[in-house]
Amino acid sequence: MNEVKKPKKPLIFYYGIALCVILLVNLLVMPQIYKAQIKEVDYGAFMQMTQDGKIEEVQIEDNQILFKLKDSEQIYKTGVLEDPGLTERLFASGAKFSGEIVEETSPILSFVLSWVLPIVIFWGLGQLLSRQLMKRAGGANSMMFNMGKSNAKVYVKSSGGIRFDDVAGEDEAKENLSEIVDYLHDPEKYKGIGASMPKGILLVGPPGTGKTMLAKAVAGEANVPFFSMSGSEFVEMFVGMGASKLRDLFKQAKEKAPCIVFIDEIDAIGGKRDGRLGSNDEREQTLNQLLTEMDGFEGNSGVMILAATNRPEMLDPALTRPGRFDRRVPVELPDLKGREAILRVHAKKVSVAPDVDYGRIARMAAGASGAELANIVNEAALRAVRQNRKAVTQADLEESIEVVIAGYQKKNAILSDKEKMIVAYHEIGHALVAAKQTNSAPVQKITIVPRTSGALGYTMQVDEGEHYLMSREEILNKIATLTGGRAAEEVACHTVTTGASNDIEQATKLARAMLTRYGMSEEFDMVAFETVQNQYLGGDAALTCSAETQTKIDEQVVSLVKEMHEKARKILTDNRRKLDDLANYLYANETITGEAFMQILNA
Repeated sequence: MNEVKKPKKPLIFYYGIALCVILLVNLLVMPQIYKAQIKEVDYGAFMQMTQDGKIEEVQIEDNQILFKLKDSEQIYKTGVLEDPGLTERLFASGAKFSGEIVEETSPILSFVLSWVLPIVIFWGLGQLLSRQLMKRAGGANSMMFNMGKSNAKVYVKSSGGIRFDDVAGEDEAKENLSEIVDYLHDPEKYKGIGASMPKGILLVGPPGTGKTMLAKAVAGEANVPFFSMSGSEFVEMFVGMGASKLRDLFKQAKEKAPCIVFIDEIDAIGGKRDGRLGSNDEREQTLNQLLTEMDGFEGNSGVMILAATNRPEMLDPALTRPGRFDRRVPVELPDLKGREAILRVHAKKVSVAPDVDYGRIARMAAGASGAELANIVNEAALRAVRQNRKAVTQADLEESIEVVIAGYQKKNAILSDKEKMIVAYHEIGHALVAAKQTNSAPVQKITIVPRTSGALGYTMQVDEGEHYLMSREEILNKIATLTGGRAAEEVACHTVTTGASNDIEQATKLARAMLTRYGMSEEFDMVAFETVQNQYLGGDAALTCSAETQTKIDEQVVSLVKEMHEKARKILTDNRRKLDDLANYLYANETITGEAFMQILNA
């Protein structure tokens, strides 16, 4: 890339500026300084001073009269008026007539002060300014030149001490990447049988599952250079700079082959090229350059490419085809065994009591990612410090799960007795409906302590094992459990409140998914009416059906939720006495464990 440098201005240019400034100073500033030495008075004052004999020396000119007073060096001036007897009065008052009251400085001194000194000053300023401009020009040119350079972070042998042993819960991903590390260590073993490693490996999964940590673990295990960059670092203001950075990155990588190049959040540059008007040419050029580098005429022997993304469906098909990213490694949310292993890994960094049951904590943290599990352990350690303990206990870990799920306890939130009782009935309604149904997760804890997330209380259910499938009966039971809170308000308090808003939202979402995605409707059979977008980033669903079908879906959703609501109301009506006993107990104690709940229920 040819560097275009801005032409430098000659030094005479700055001297010309200095000369102009000197002329302006002599023509405008110096006369003002001269005038500032003389004080102007009116003619009447001048006549009074003459009459009083105060004037010592006077100089009469065509347009002004200059004079000095006795015992004073101050020079005064006044205007000239028609006054025939002025000279006689001045002579009579004893004033001396002078031809030059204002003392002129030496011509040499005047020349030095007016010309030489300003020239010296501005010459020095010009030199300083010239140096500063040269530095800025050099910095700007350097910055412009570096815009085409990759600023990839280079790791060799180790990256912060992270190894495969430090990454738990992703055994399949580690197995895939261990094969890559083994190939880089001993490529002849694979070449002997004719096998070749994939050119690119794409790590996909939800945020917080450890994709970047797995890449760092590869850097820790591999005895080869490891280049790491984020996809957003290739996107520059000037079109072509991203492609230039990519060329420079692969040039460095080829020089140090065998090596690994890791591009995090590759969807920033690898999005589909849809050709729409106004599309970002910079991203497309960067993507085209990446495609060329990964599978061009020249080839990249010895350069292994790792990439991570949360949005694999957004990537260009030319990027994900075999020959470029040959292998896709899912990095999913950990299962029960994986969560327990992750908890043990992070627990090594803190002091933990010996009686902590990691399996119980892992069951309570169902659906948590590796980052959330690390946060749970850290929150538990912080709680132990706040309570002046030397080790993290089981209670600390259980409370930290609630902190991550629902936030901290709001100690300043004081509910009225009526609201507190309504919340108690609401939460017991959830728990009682869940307990009276089969295929429902056991109740672990019920509380009516307000949390910073806005929840006034919650009911925690924990499955004994890990479930990967949900039957129609289990989904219906879950919808009934969600409606149990509102049903308890209706049965016991004879009113409804806004506390069921989140329950209503979840119940409606589940019912709609049964009909539109899971094929659990007798009328629609196995027809999907929704498509899930951004699977790893919330899974937003979009309807793909006609308006008439959507109307039928809405009617069936309402009917399904209403049916489960009636079921929950009947369960609570049939067990009204237990509902009152449990609600009163929860009202008095604010928190009830699953064991205490079942004891009261079965008493």
